[in-house]
Amino acid sequence: MERALALLEGGDVVAIPTETVYGLAGDATNGVGVARIFEAKGRPRFNPLIAHVADLAMAERIATFDPLSKRLAEAFWPGPLTLVLALRPGNGIHPLVTAGLDTIALRMPKGFGGELIARLGRPLAAPSANSSGKISATTAQAVAADLGAKIRLVVDGGATPVGLESTIVKVEGDTVRLLRPGGIAAADIEAVIGTKLQRGATAGIEAPGMLASHYAPGASVRLNAQSVAEGEALLAFGGKRVEGWQAAVALRNLSASGDLREAASNLFAYLQELDRSGAATIAVESIPVDGLGEAINDRLFRAAAPRDKLD
Repeated sequence: MERALALLEGGDVVAIPTETVYGLAGDATNGVGVARIFEAKGRPRFNPLIAHVADLAMAERIATFDPLSKRLAEAFWPGPLTLVLALRPGNGIHPLVTAGLDTIALRMPKGFGGELIARLGRPLAAPSANSSGKISATTAQAVAADLGAKIRLVVDGGATPVGLESTIVKVEGDTVRLLRPGGIAAADIEAVIGTKLQRGATAGIEAPGMLASHYAPGASVRLNAQSVAEGEALLAFGGKRVEGWQAAVALRNLSASGDLREAASNLFAYLQELDRSGAATIAVESIPVDGLGEAINDRLFRAAAPRDKLD
């Protein structure tokens, strides 16, 4: 904690554990610190970052909360929900964080991240701690293998319990739009707001993680595979295998029992392991789209997207 605070105070970045994935954190009010996030990740500056807060009071100094957003924050914070809100004048957030938008994406993390922000007294900008466009890290070892030569501290908090980035929503009048599925299932949010979520952005990039290609391994990704071709690795799900699975170069099963929470937790780590197998292609068995399956399929779709649109 003390070393992380010293680095952040000096405008440096720190990789920290959160309940979702590991984050590459910098002081959201310090342009040098935010720039170092982009530098370490190789991330386009037009893609905004999530600002993480210690409590609701800090969040309300940064953004304006409508009643519905306030209800969502009270229901799910701290936790894996990000709210896109209107910036408050004099908010102190560096413009690189918002990428020029008049809104900001805010989240309140649990555990070490929340304690660190409270000690620092300022919000942290913290995208996933991985090279831009690559697989998000769910262990300190994965962060060190990817970014260890570029950053001075990786705080090891063990494997992240959720294993997926946060769900991002934006309140628009009486409706709530789902901008990115994530660690909180849409049905859980709908139970709080009493209505169905709207899907997709209305125009352009409104929040982090919305570029078409994201979370991409070096190998190509083939979705909804019905068979395994020679030389392919297999990302499996459930108890029944596709044709030719025995010939896979490597195999990882997200959840043998078909548990979507277990699958979400394993997704990025297993993609990394299969990417290291040397296979040119990772074949992926079909995964249900209900509950957390929506977020899992979203990540896999982005991993399989054309590489000329990398985040």
